[in-house]
Amino acid sequence: MNGISTNARHGHRAALLLAGLLLSATMLSACGKSDKDTAQPGETNEKGLPAPARASGSVTGMPDEPGPGNAAPVTGAPPPPETPIVIDGELDASNPETGLLPGGAETSEPVDGATEPSAPAEPTPEDALAVVRDYYASINSRSFARAYSLWSDGGRSSGQTPEQFAAGFGETARVDVEIQPPGQVDAAAGSRYIEVPVAISATRNDGSVRKYVGAYVLRRAVVDGASAEQRAWRIGSADIREVKP
Repeated sequence: MNGISTNARHGHRAALLLAGLLLSATMLSACGKSDKDTAQPGETNEKGLPAPARASGSVTGMPDEPGPGNAAPVTGAPPPPETPIVIDGELDASNPETGLLPGGAETSEPVDGATEPSAPAEPTPEDALAVVRDYYASINSRSFARAYSLWSDGGRSSGQTPEQFAAGFGETARVDVEIQPPGQVDAAAGSRYIEVPVAISATRNDGSVRKYVGAYVLRRAVVDGASAEQRAWRIGSADIREVKP
C-alpha cells in the first residue's frame, strides 16, 4: 500500500512538472510573438532588421481621410498623354508653344518682322511745284497731251479741248518759267488748294519774247474713295497776265 502510494505521488508530481513546463513554453512563445508584433516603426527586432511601419488607408498609400491640398482620389483611368509640340514633322497647331491657338488661330502677338501696310503718303506743297515744272517741260517737248492731262478733271478744267490746247502753242518756240514759293494749303469741302506764283517768258517763232506773271491754283481731292489720280495735285485754274513793256 505504501509502495503504491509512493508511486502515485511520484506520477502526480511528474504530471504537474510536465504541465508547468508546457505552460512556461507557451508563455514564452506568446511573449516572443507579442514583442515581434508590437515593434514600433524604426525599432529592430531580435534579428536586427527594421520593423515594418503599419500601413494606413488603402493599398495606394493614401491616407484614410484626405486633407487640404491632397490629390483627388485615383479613378483608375490612365493620365492623359502629354501634348507633343511636333506631329509628323509639323508644328502642332493646338499647342500654345507653337504660337497658335487651338484650331490654328493666330495669337494676338504679332510675328517678328511682320508690318501692317502703310497708307499712301499725302502729296506735299513740293509735289505741287513739281506739277508746274512738269507742265512747262511737257510744253517745251511738244508733249501737249501730257501737259493737258496735268489740268484737273482730265484736262477739262483748262476750258479747252485737247486740240484747242495744243493749237494755243502753235506760235510758241520755247517757254521759260520761274516758279515762286507757294502759298499755304487751304481746305475746302473734300478738297485741298494751293497757289503757286510764276513768272513766264514765252519766246515766239519769230524770236519775239512776251512776259507774263500770275499764279496757278492746284487742287486735289481728299474725300473717301477718291482715286490716286484725284488725290494728286492738278491745275485747277490759272490767273496769268501779260506784262506790257
